[in-house]
Amino acid sequence: MLTLLWYYTLFYTVKFENKKALMYAASFSIVFGIIIEVLQGTVTASRSADIYDVMANTIGVFLAVVILFIKNLITIKK
Repeated sequence: MLTLLWYYTLFYTVKFENKKALMYAASFSIVFGIIIEVLQGTVTASRSADIYDVMANTIGVFLAVVILFIKNLITIKK
């Protein structure tokens, strides 16, 4: 969801081109997920950082990228 929100913000508000908006949205989302996991391990006492959470977040980002890519292909062909 975060990747989709970043993409639409960059594409429609900031007016980035399609591929650039998608690349930045994916990068921001992956970095944000890593930062959150590091903070969970260092700042909180009841939570711990987990590499599997980072992997799950990254898979979710790539899934959003695939969905947006397919959506853009369908939209362009019309």
